[in-house]
Amino acid sequence: MTQATIDGRGRAARASIGKDARGGREQARRAPGLVPTIILIVGSLYCVLPVLWILIASTKSNGELFSTPPLLPSFSGSFWDNLAGILTYDNGIWLRWALNTVIYAVGGGLVSTLIAGAAGYALGKYTFWGSKTIFRTIVAAVLLPPVLLAVPQYLLLAQVGLTNTYWSVLLPQLVSPFAIYLCKIYAEASVPDEIVEAARIDGASEWRIFHSVGLRLMFPALITVFLIQFIAVWNNFLLPFVMLSNNELYPLTLGMYGMIMPTGGQPNQYSLVIAGVLLSIVPLAIIFLSLQRFWKIDLLSGGVKL
Repeated sequence: MTQATIDGRGRAARASIGKDARGGREQARRAPGLVPTIILIVGSLYCVLPVLWILIASTKSNGELFSTPPLLPSFSGSFWDNLAGILTYDNGIWLRWALNTVIYAVGGGLVSTLIAGAAGYALGKYTFWGSKTIFRTIVAAVLLPPVLLAVPQYLLLAQVGLTNTYWSVLLPQLVSPFAIYLCKIYAEASVPDEIVEAARIDGASEWRIFHSVGLRLMFPALITVFLIQFIAVWNNFLLPFVMLSNNELYPLTLGMYGMIMPTGGQPNQYSLVIAGVLLSIVPLAIIFLSLQRFWKIDLLSGGVKL
């Protein structure tokens, strides 16, 4: 058997193996499996049905809300009446609650992201005395449920006279252990030591390196942290409930909760509250859809590496 024949048979065998492998991969892509499909469908319904119910319920009056099928919309014109009702309720107090929510969510989200980015970069790129202890303390703080911290935070802020103010809702949310943890992981994975050392050799200060190099490379993680913090503050109920007693400082969650409580002989405003919930979802959807392209799988892979 000649050498040319042996080489030809080898190439044919490798081509056959490659063809089989490609065929296997294509078959795997074409057949995802029944169980994953069912899980995805159930998960999608779990997420979509509450939003769909809110959209349908906002088309009904109080009477229709309890006398018609839950997933059957009403075309009696109650949708526009509910929107007008929630926007003019108590001289437009809903708009005041919406403005308060924007202040709490945007202010708290931005400052919390900056603090988490700086702390995460410091813990991820510098080794100093106590850094490991600080990081372990932060990881332990992630495990604490917020409900345990609400009363101690109220007592501390009451000592300095900040309860029932904007600061009583903003200050406790400026430092997030989970956000610092994410930024620390991402800084270790996305900011190479070689670039930091090259910047130092070029004479850049540590602040300049953090501002010009670290923050730019960590930008996807910072957007993710801001989005998480924004949604958490927007939907927060417990902290404002503990801290605030003036209804002009209420966020949307606490304000609309008061509308469905039977106080002073007033009827429960279920249809108006549902319309208000529908309006409060719109900013969240816009921000989430506009920022979702910054979500990076690298953030999760960095957490797995640790």
